[in-house]
Amino acid sequence: MNLDRISRAKRLHQLPPYVFARLDELKANARERGLDLIDLGMGNPDGAAPQPVIDAAVSALQNPRNHGYPPFEGTASFRTAIANWYYRSYGVELNPEREALPLIGSKEGLTHLALAYVDPGDIVLVPTPAYPAHFRGPLIAGGEIYPLQLQAERDWLIDLDAIPEDIAQKAKILYFNYPNNPTTATAPPEFFEEIVAFAYHYDIMLVHDLCYAELAFDGYQPTSLLEIPGAKEIGVEFHTLSKTYNMAGWRVGFVVGNSDIIQGLRTLKTNLDYGIFSAIQKAAETALQLPDTYIKQVQQRYSQRRDFLVNGLRELGWEIEPSEATMYLWVKVPPGTSSTDFALDVFKNTAVVVTPGNAFGEAGEGYVRISLIAECDRLGEVLRRFKQAEIFYNK
Repeated sequence: MNLDRISRAKRLHQLPPYVFARLDELKANARERGLDLIDLGMGNPDGAAPQPVIDAAVSALQNPRNHGYPPFEGTASFRTAIANWYYRSYGVELNPEREALPLIGSKEGLTHLALAYVDPGDIVLVPTPAYPAHFRGPLIAGGEIYPLQLQAERDWLIDLDAIPEDIAQKAKILYFNYPNNPTTATAPPEFFEEIVAFAYHYDIMLVHDLCYAELAFDGYQPTSLLEIPGAKEIGVEFHTLSKTYNMAGWRVGFVVGNSDIIQGLRTLKTNLDYGIFSAIQKAAETALQLPDTYIKQVQQRYSQRRDFLVNGLRELGWEIEPSEATMYLWVKVPPGTSSTDFALDVFKNTAVVVTPGNAFGEAGEGYVRISLIAECDRLGEVLRRFKQAEIFYNK
């Protein structure tokens, strides 16, 4: 058989290289060479999930009923826990039967939503820089991405007025994400009101990614899209348990909001997967029911790391501002250096991994993202290595 005649689908050729996969290759090679790697590249929280979550999973594993296929729409108890969490967190009432759908992680849901709603040639509005799933999902579906250029001068907020009228008239979906990955930007409630009004005017579906809902500091409280009057009629919101609850490898998240949009995603998923292992759903229920004291401990842990690293980098001459939310720092690279070259130089000279900003789109050029996924003693080692490699001073 001549495998050369079997070409990959055109949709794969439309996808830009996935930088995180390339970083994984470099990290694997470094570990094989015995380097003491400090990985601050991916948004992969360090440490285990909370003990009550682990205990719930172990207990659920002992129940034979949890070992069969789960319901396509998720277990009723998990969907109820999602609805209760939203009401407790945002005062938003959800019908757990139709307005909440468990997902195998939010990345899966964000991508599959595009397959459920984007036809070839449909225009999808996506900010740049952005979490890659926001633009890769529509690309896989054959959509045409219209990039919304985020700028530091506007605090990385979408400029709705800059969208051409003909593009707004044709656009089908707008993906967005605040608190923002990678820029760490936050958006006030007034911005959410503006984007809902914009979507109503042009009949655009809103897709909001709220995966950093609890990772907020210094008294800041992120806004849920669904808090805005009328938003549930035109939009959905995605959430993940990966970040706050250290459950990245468990692959569990959910989408809430407009019931018709959710049912379209559910219809697609019934043809692609069987949902989340029921024991994991039981653990996720437990996570959403943890007391507020747990959330405060997580926020304190990340804010301490943020302050430690920001102060240390400033002493080395870096231009950097502390973030109000997320688990990242968004940092300018030295003038005259590209994001990729800087990240590779850091890796080569210090064995520290950071993510080049252009991995998140062209508007991320000139920055790197640093994840706060190590304790302060390891972050201190990062600072020591950076100090030793003086070329990394951002003067």
